[in-house]
This record gives sequence, C-alpha cells and structure tokens, in this order.
Amino acid sequence: METVISLAIGIVFGSGIWLVLRPRSFQVLTGLMLMSYAVNLFIFVMGRLTVNKPPLTPAGTVANPAALADPVPQALVLTAIVIGFATTALYLVVMIGARGLTGTDHVDGEEPEE
Repeated sequence: METVISLAIGIVFGSGIWLVLRPRSFQVLTGLMLMSYAVNLFIFVMGRLTVNKPPLTPAGTVANPAALADPVPQALVLTAIVIGFATTALYLVVMIGARGLTGTDHVDGEEPEE
C-alpha cells in the first residue's frame, strides 16, 4: 500500500512540476495546484495509514497511541486546503487581469515568434 501511495504522490508532484515549466499561465496555475495536492496527500499519509481507528481517545479510556490515528496531519491538511483554495482564487484573478492588460496568457507576456 505504501508503494502505491508513494508512486501516486510522485506522479502527481512530477506532473505539477512539468506543468509549472509550461509557457501558459493557466498551466502554471494548474501545476501549482497539483503540487499542493501532492504535498497535502504526503502530509496526510504521514499520519499513518489506519483503518477503523478513531483520531481521538474515547471518554473514560486510557490513551493507547497504537490504537489511535494522529489528528494533527488531518488538521494541517484541512488548513492547507483552505489556504490553497484562497491562493488559487487570488492567482486566478491576477491571471485574468494580466490577460486583460497584455492580451495574452503567455508567462513572458508575449507570444513566441515562429
């Protein structure tokens, strides 16, 4: 299971890097989103892959770390998703404004001559 998750994170992050190196601003934005998703998945997986284990200690029991899921990565990923959504919205507004001012969505601000 860990190999599959590792490969999935690597493929998503590699795709994000490839898109960041593209010449169009929308592709750069999509690459940044993919890279943030890969990092979020990595942080989430570092909280251990457990099934049917509660993230908190049930009332009236002694805390056994082996029987619980770690809630900190879940909270970090949730916060990162919200911040990532806000930054993506900001990037999108800036990208649309730059396209309106320059007339192109090329990262350098001008189309390459062929």
